[in-house]
Amino acid sequence: MNKTYIPEGYRSELDLYDTQTAIGSIKEIFVAHLSRALHLRRVTAPLFVDPKTGLNDDLSGVERAVTFDIPAAEKDGQVVHSLAKWKRMALHQYGFRVGRGLYTDMNAIRRDEELDNLHSIYVDQWDWEKVITADCRTVEYLKSTVQSIVNAIVATSLDLRVRFPQIKTNLCPDVTFVTSQELEDLYPDKTPKERENLFTKEHRTVFIMQIGDLLKSGKKHDGRAPDYDDWSLNGDIFFWHDVLDCAVELSSMGIRVDAKAMDEQLTKANCDARRNLPFHKMILEDRLPLTVGGGIGQSRLCMLLLGKAHIGEVQVSLWDEETKRICAEKGVDLL
Repeated sequence: MNKTYIPEGYRSELDLYDTQTAIGSIKEIFVAHLSRALHLRRVTAPLFVDPKTGLNDDLSGVERAVTFDIPAAEKDGQVVHSLAKWKRMALHQYGFRVGRGLYTDMNAIRRDEELDNLHSIYVDQWDWEKVITADCRTVEYLKSTVQSIVNAIVATSLDLRVRFPQIKTNLCPDVTFVTSQELEDLYPDKTPKERENLFTKEHRTVFIMQIGDLLKSGKKHDGRAPDYDDWSLNGDIFFWHDVLDCAVELSSMGIRVDAKAMDEQLTKANCDARRNLPFHKMILEDRLPLTVGGGIGQSRLCMLLLGKAHIGEVQVSLWDEETKRICAEKGVDLL
């Protein structure tokens, strides 16, 4: 069943040319605000990794990575799902000191992603990671970091509206924090996605914390790999998208696992076989720095700030014929 939906009467505030210009402006403005707020420096990142290193993100554990052979290197390559683990290794190898970090442009192919207004098989995001100390592994530090990111997003929106005054997007700068268990308690008869929408519609800007572990119901709010985020110190940033009348997740992030959290979460997730992978051994042996990090969707941010109804209006991807037909009938230009 096709899930693409174009609201009745929707028209983009920007034409095709101005949309492309605005996308460039957003990417220029946002990285400046983000890197200043979190003390980040840009680095170059891989499009693919060696699957034997354990560096790829396996997301919720069921998505298939795009794998290909490299005859000249006599090994396989695997297109990244994200750079959640690679970044931590890079901070170690590049010698970043406490309080400093990196960001990079991450491009990925998620072949099993469902296609709808917010999802594409092509993923582009700013991946970032920062070195912290043990006393920063707290909910208070996590919340402070989230607010800094939201401030950067809101500042980008305000700067963009100076350049393009026809844009009407208005974001709430105040973050409402809630745990996934509190959401289940509030809406016990709703699905996780329904809870996200109901809560974000009321509060506009939301950070849902503690994602990955089982709730009291015995179910998870959402899947999260056991080997990068600490499930007790992570979460997702949501903004309310007025055009689509739904919550949009802009970032998945968190304080990363230390040896104790890695040990516990590998067992909970039945992933003990990963303990012998190079990356995982370094965590378990306390040979990698403690970090906080996440990913911020580039196309999703552009879609939100420009008031677009479909992610294909701000990125180039492949779409099924029904999606193309629906968009064409509603006058929506897919790039």
